[in-house]
Amino acid sequence: MGKPFDFHGGVKPQTNKAQSTREAIAVASLPSQMVVPLHQSIGGTPHPLVQAGERVLKGQRIGAADGNVSAAVHAPTSGTVIAVEPRVMAHTSGLAMLSVVIEPDGEDAWLPLSPSNYHSLQGDEIRDLLRDAGVVGLGGAVFPSHLKLKAGKDKRMTLVLNGAECEPYITCDDMLMRERAQDILRGGQIMRHMLGADTVLIGIEDNKPEAAAAMRAAVAALGEDMQVVVVPTRYPAGGAKQLIRSLTGIEVPHGKRSTDYGVQCFNVGTAYAIHETINLGRPLISRIVTVSGNVERPRNYEVLFGTPMSHLLRLAGAKPDTDRTVMGGPMMGYLMPKPDVPVVKATNCVIAGSRALFPPPPPEMPCIRCTACVDVCPADLQPHEMYWFARAKNFGKTQEYHVFDCIECGCCAYVCPSHIPLVDYYRFAKTEIWARERNKDAADQARERFEFRTLREQREKEEKAAKLAVKAAAGRQTAEKRVVPPAPPPAAPADARPAAVAAARAEGALAVTADAAPGAAPSPDPKKALIEAAIERARQQREAIAPKNTENLTAAQKAEIVEIEARRAKIRERARTHDEDARQ
Repeated sequence: MGKPFDFHGGVKPQTNKAQSTREAIAVASLPSQMVVPLHQSIGGTPHPLVQAGERVLKGQRIGAADGNVSAAVHAPTSGTVIAVEPRVMAHTSGLAMLSVVIEPDGEDAWLPLSPSNYHSLQGDEIRDLLRDAGVVGLGGAVFPSHLKLKAGKDKRMTLVLNGAECEPYITCDDMLMRERAQDILRGGQIMRHMLGADTVLIGIEDNKPEAAAAMRAAVAALGEDMQVVVVPTRYPAGGAKQLIRSLTGIEVPHGKRSTDYGVQCFNVGTAYAIHETINLGRPLISRIVTVSGNVERPRNYEVLFGTPMSHLLRLAGAKPDTDRTVMGGPMMGYLMPKPDVPVVKATNCVIAGSRALFPPPPPEMPCIRCTACVDVCPADLQPHEMYWFARAKNFGKTQEYHVFDCIECGCCAYVCPSHIPLVDYYRFAKTEIWARERNKDAADQARERFEFRTLREQREKEEKAAKLAVKAAAGRQTAEKRVVPPAPPPAAPADARPAAVAAARAEGALAVTADAAPGAAPSPDPKKALIEAAIERARQQREAIAPKNTENLTAAQKAEIVEIEARRAKIRERARTHDEDARQ
């Protein structure tokens, strides 16, 4: 490979790296109590698998991955679970997170380990192992690594191992490459196998000559076709997109994934963790952490997750005037709410701060639109415009200026002559936009639920009305078939009038008035004819159900029948009386 490509912007702050690279990596001692947050990566919060009073072994899973975008959490040492409760997490907000509190027993006894041969496993099986081992990106993003290890469908992949480590003070990757280069490459072999990568590029800044030499020697010793590429020291050369640009010339736009362009980037610490998981069977329970700043002995330690940062500061000899604890570097790090928050998977550096080391910033002054921030922005944005619109709470315009393309590297604030904390404004704008989007989504869902319920109620009402209409129509048809008024009979002579009236009543066809004149034809009354017809049908029904063969009954049988009929009459009378009372 020839000369690395260039990327826009960047700054060259004082590195302050030499202090913590004078000694080899040390193993941090066990603290008296370890607080292991269950949520240590992007994605869902793992479900607790243990409860207070339970004994756990080192490497035992204590939190199960919540879905695919999640990673498991494991016990960093053997001991007893004394609580599963919310504890303050390693974040500026000082909010609490559900955590497993373990009291170490000092034995540091491992769970039985099960190494794997990745050549004999399918891709999904390896990914499941990495998810259940809790492997995430250790460069700072803590994105579950198993989701990124998928082979390209239409093109061959290029694997980039990121050893640039551009942030001041941080040297954990530098020391890892110096001391464990071959294990990093063994993890790279697994990643190459899973991605089907033709090319493997290892990017290292030129201020780490020892690390570059160690990685080249490891490549030669393993006989691997991997290339170590030294890139110029300039912050933020270690950003994934900036390093991909430097090594391949490919510029990945916001909203796109590097895999769309045939490139996948991983931190060298992640490659080392993958080697330990697959080749040694160890879950991710520790990492290398730089302890620097206002301490007597800056150094890198291999630290178990859950170890209080205050414990590391004591090991490094924090000076009396230390007044703050920063997780990460001075450019993109976070001020911790208190020094005893736990080390988590995202903790690559712990800096002890003081007023002498990090003096208070000068007062913020108005923007003079000098555009110095534009010259150093590695994402090629307009930071001053985003600042104005964020400050005015015109979040729509901040999106037009691509505020979400900002990687929050802090280069703009570093060079601002007005000492404006520009990144804070961008974070504020992003947070507000995300909150409004969530509220909008919630309102949209509520509206959809209301509209669906209204539509359902209307549909049910229409269906009910249709059923009633069908039932009413069927009833009318039945009544029309059952009752058909007959044609009126011819007029009868005067002397035949009584017989004609009786016949008409029997058939339910005519109604004759009692005072009709002799010889006059009776007037038809359909309503009365229907009533007479109903009375006749009732009489016929009574006759049909009347007891038969009752002529030869004995006196006792007749008396019993009379008694039964009397009881029936009393029951009918009580029912009639009850109905009349109810109507009144």
